[in-house]
Amino acid sequence: MAKITPKIRQAYTMCAQALVLGRVSLDTVDQIGLNADFPIFSVGRAAELADIHPQTLRQYDRLGLIVPQRTPGGARRYCLRDIDRLAQAQRMSQEESINLAGITRILQLMEENRQLKRQNRQLRRRMEGNVVFEAAADGEVIEVQRVRRSAAPYRRTVLQITAR
Repeated sequence: MAKITPKIRQAYTMCAQALVLGRVSLDTVDQIGLNADFPIFSVGRAAELADIHPQTLRQYDRLGLIVPQRTPGGARRYCLRDIDRLAQAQRMSQEESINLAGITRILQLMEENRQLKRQNRQLRRRMEGNVVFEAAADGEVIEVQRVRRSAAPYRRTVLQITAR
């Protein structure tokens, strides 16, 4: 794993705290350019951020509720998506008395819904004609959103790469 700068770690930590407090969503994480699936937090740090005992995280992993990524040495590493799921699981368990099987199903449905909304936004952009596809340097096809800005006395078109 590459070395992570303190500023990047701080950005991910602040975002995780905002997710736990319900101030941002995973869609916001995507919009600001952070990778919601980047495995950055250890068990202890994830537990601290989500205000959950580390043993509870290990139990959730064993049950398949929240399964973190693993380092080559086998250590668990949690991403922002995992932190969000942990916070939601805690709320459902403590505030709504939902059992773990119910929480697992609800979290699955919530993620499916989020993905469908994201696909819907992409399709709407394509229908509006604001999307162009081009080849990246590595040959992968990427989606580019066309943004029109008018400026007197001429118009110009600016291309922005959108996250997938």
